[in-house]
Amino acid sequence: MDFNSVLLAVLVLGAMGGIFGAILAFASKIFYVEVDPKQEAVRECLAGANCGGCGYPGCDGYAAAVAKGEAPVNKCVAGGAEAAAKIGEIMGVAAGDAEKMVAFVPCSGTEGHAVKRFNYNGPQNCQAAMLFGGKSNMDCRFACIGLGNCANACQFGAMNIVDGVAKVDREKCVGCGACVNACPKKIVKLIPYDQHVMVACSSHDKGAAVNKICEAGCIGCMKCQRECPVDAIVVKDSLAMIDVSKCVQCGHCADICPRHIIKIHNPVAVLKKK
Repeated sequence: MDFNSVLLAVLVLGAMGGIFGAILAFASKIFYVEVDPKQEAVRECLAGANCGGCGYPGCDGYAAAVAKGEAPVNKCVAGGAEAAAKIGEIMGVAAGDAEKMVAFVPCSGTEGHAVKRFNYNGPQNCQAAMLFGGKSNMDCRFACIGLGNCANACQFGAMNIVDGVAKVDREKCVGCGACVNACPKKIVKLIPYDQHVMVACSSHDKGAAVNKICEAGCIGCMKCQRECPVDAIVVKDSLAMIDVSKCVQCGHCADICPRHIIKIHNPVAVLKKK
């Protein structure tokens, strides 16, 4: 190979690299967008999960809104109180108290308790199963499908499928709401972290119908409503519902529920209130 040809090629490529580098450097100066130092400081305080739990398009979007004074400093659910305090210092405002929320799946229709309409062997996706067989592969049209859309959407490993039903690890959950948005049945809810007594059922079918298809469904017997000492429970459309603003978490409703679908997530916390 001719040495001069090789040298010429190297020189041409080097010259082209230099020219393109100069063009890029010039363009970066022309199109440079100055970032508010406060925005960068706020961004450093965030968890970096880009979960959208704050209601803004990722951490950068939230940091920009905070820096402009358009968003409160305590909306980063993944960062929690620690992030809120740091951002408050940067912005010169009090962080305030933001109630911690966690996801909750009100369904107890695990395998062996609920009747299946058919065995689904298609793509492991709740939306696909709904398209294939209507609202559910279960006889209960309100039941968790259990194919993991919510678990796949969770960036924190807080959601898992156990015996065919989505379960939440409350200690890992940051309350970002990604699972709520991912659930095609819209049965996943956000509840206060300190609320330990909840009805683990979503069915609005009549009691007789529930008895035929699920051993762990609410039958709307109203026993919990009648015996709640603070009138925090009402049975509406055949389903018991707890008003968390009234509930004192005595746990009496869980003790007397004949179907055992009122669950206590933290028995120690409830016991202390008795």
